[in-house]
Amino acid sequence: MADRTNRRNANAPILQVKGLHVYYGQSHALQGVDLTLDAGVHAVVGRNGMGKTTLCNAIMGMLPIRRGSIRFRGEELVGVPSFKIAQKGIGYTPQGRRLWPSLTVHEHLKLFDSGSGSWSVDRVYETFPRLAERRNNGGAQLSGGEQQMLAIARALLQDPQLLVLDEPTEGLAPVIVDQVEKLLATLAAESDVAVLLIEQNIAVATSISEDVGIMVNGRISRTMPAKELAADRALQERLLGVGRHSHDDADMVAELTPPPATEAEPTSGEASPEPVSEDLTPMATAMKPNKQVYVPPTRWSGAAWREGTGGSEPGPPSRPFDSVPEPVYREPPTRLEALEGDAVYVVGTFDTKGRELGFIRDRLKAMGLAARTVDLSTSGKPSSADIPPHVVAAYHRRGAAGVFTGDRGESVRAMAEAFEAWLVRQRGIGGLISAGGSGGTALVTPGMRALPIGIPKVMISTVASGDVGQYVGPADIMMMYSVTDVQGLNRISRTVLANGANALAGMVSERRKRRDAANEGDKPGLGLTMFGVTTTAVQQVVSLVEDRYDCLVFHATGTGGQSMEKLADSGMLTAALDLTTTEVCDMMMGGVFAATEDRFGAFIRTRIPYVGSVGALDMVNFGPRATVPEKYQGRTFVEHNPQVTLMRTTPDENRRMGEWIAGRLNQMTGPVRFLIPQGGVSALDAPGQPFHSPEADKALFDAIAATFRETVDRKLIRLPYHINDPAFAQAAADALEDVHPMKRTQRHAAI
Repeated sequence: MADRTNRRNANAPILQVKGLHVYYGQSHALQGVDLTLDAGVHAVVGRNGMGKTTLCNAIMGMLPIRRGSIRFRGEELVGVPSFKIAQKGIGYTPQGRRLWPSLTVHEHLKLFDSGSGSWSVDRVYETFPRLAERRNNGGAQLSGGEQQMLAIARALLQDPQLLVLDEPTEGLAPVIVDQVEKLLATLAAESDVAVLLIEQNIAVATSISEDVGIMVNGRISRTMPAKELAADRALQERLLGVGRHSHDDADMVAELTPPPATEAEPTSGEASPEPVSEDLTPMATAMKPNKQVYVPPTRWSGAAWREGTGGSEPGPPSRPFDSVPEPVYREPPTRLEALEGDAVYVVGTFDTKGRELGFIRDRLKAMGLAARTVDLSTSGKPSSADIPPHVVAAYHRRGAAGVFTGDRGESVRAMAEAFEAWLVRQRGIGGLISAGGSGGTALVTPGMRALPIGIPKVMISTVASGDVGQYVGPADIMMMYSVTDVQGLNRISRTVLANGANALAGMVSERRKRRDAANEGDKPGLGLTMFGVTTTAVQQVVSLVEDRYDCLVFHATGTGGQSMEKLADSGMLTAALDLTTTEVCDMMMGGVFAATEDRFGAFIRTRIPYVGSVGALDMVNFGPRATVPEKYQGRTFVEHNPQVTLMRTTPDENRRMGEWIAGRLNQMTGPVRFLIPQGGVSALDAPGQPFHSPEADKALFDAIAATFRETVDRKLIRLPYHINDPAFAQAAADALEDVHPMKRTQRHAAI
């Protein structure tokens, strides 16, 4: 429960921010913010990148303050640790919601329920009936609106006096925005919780707040009554830059920003850098009949929040809550569906590759795409990109200070981590393209790999003609060799960069068409793993289930298993028939087709129905015979071909593998069936075949059985068949039906 001792200063404003300055490295993010909230709801609006989230993080003690004051009920918060700020009575709902995918709704709430505050889990369920219905669903299984309800409820359970909400309607469908808006209005009217609302949706901000602060380039340039802003479209255009392009920012800032304070900055004597203009307005574009590119109204304009007017009439929106129909509930979108959209990101180090990346951007815009530039430079130089480096760096686990360290190698590694964390939190991604050398490739490709399969990704690189496995991994990244270095524009580089832009544009355009024409009757995706020695088993299973499932078979060569799990993480698989887990052999014994330590991780995280087995755990894969490590000499080998040598696993190795696999299975909380084919695990492990070893198999099976923890949803099934027997295939199909009856199957759109 929050510490209420600070209520003794009840006459002080609940929140007062004065002269707040925050830097990311050398970038001046907040430039003297002033804000006062006495009670009720105070909104702060502004385009992306203006510093709104930075303000939230500063209030919550998650960023270092260079200068200024933040007072809560008269008590100074600057320098106070974040957990103590929360204890004082400030609840925070961050942008992106940040729920735990593996925890259920009820588990989320119980973590924050002190049992002694005015808000309890029962009161939350009464206030949010939808959460009560979904109490046993995991965070990743909720729709966007449900996730936002849970994030707000989690904050309320801290019994706050002040609730800081960062973009609560971001990424939500209009009807869900209406529900969240109604909820916030009710909270503001019926409780004693004050609300600082950070919002881009003007209709929401002005309908539930009393005053609105307009943030431009790190300053709250003007505070005004919400009704005045809602009623005056011309004022919105003048203050918020509706329909303006980035080169108009200077005029707008000059109009709104007061002269800088004369107080000297208490630094080591170096001058403060110039403010970085961050025009991150959504740039969805369309083509007029005459093929000229134009930028239609953005989220700020009336068209984005007025229904039925097309944005042509000024004035506040008319949205009586009682007239909003109850939405028809649909299962939450896949991760791909949640992320993808029409914005194309041009990413790279603009301090050294600005001309080349700018060329790609211009090419994409000429083709009518909404191209947004993202700068990953770590030099600290001023950036002209739509999304400057400090915005991305703030997503590093240690904040921007963990990126701008002064050590180039460390900074590049940290920026790659920050970019990955930033990218997966974006919405409306149509595609991603970059160009660079080995450093730039290493910076961008981890983020590309983190995106779901299906979102177009192009990497133009000097290293694309060599072994690119470390960059591509299990993702669908298109690597294009730059031919010349990515340094300057010439007849070769222009051709290659243009080809890359053209390729991305084609992929984005075709994907949009397929997405718009998606057939809701398509069969759900089923992932299967196969090796040559389990081909018969998988073919038989496919013949039994292909009338109900879109069967996606992956070759168990290390990357194959990773690719299957990548699709599972992306929400593009409904279930898995993981019969061939041989990659674990190579991981533990040093073979060439090794899994990673995250094998089975996607099924742990997503909790999709899982049927697995021990296919080909009798063998380790090496290259030509001469490449087998010396320590394995004297073992049983089969030369599959001149390039592939197979080694039989021993009872001790099988025991260790069985314990490891069962340990991973025990972490799965979705429905699990794991099948043990006691007659043999591969075509080479049948009677009379070179790898037939009942002793080794028994060690594997017994280790799994001894470690495996059975529950109502997790079962181990021993079968008296060889893995390639028809009866085993039928048992596998029956197990799939057990964990995923078709009567509750979700029909997914085509990839």
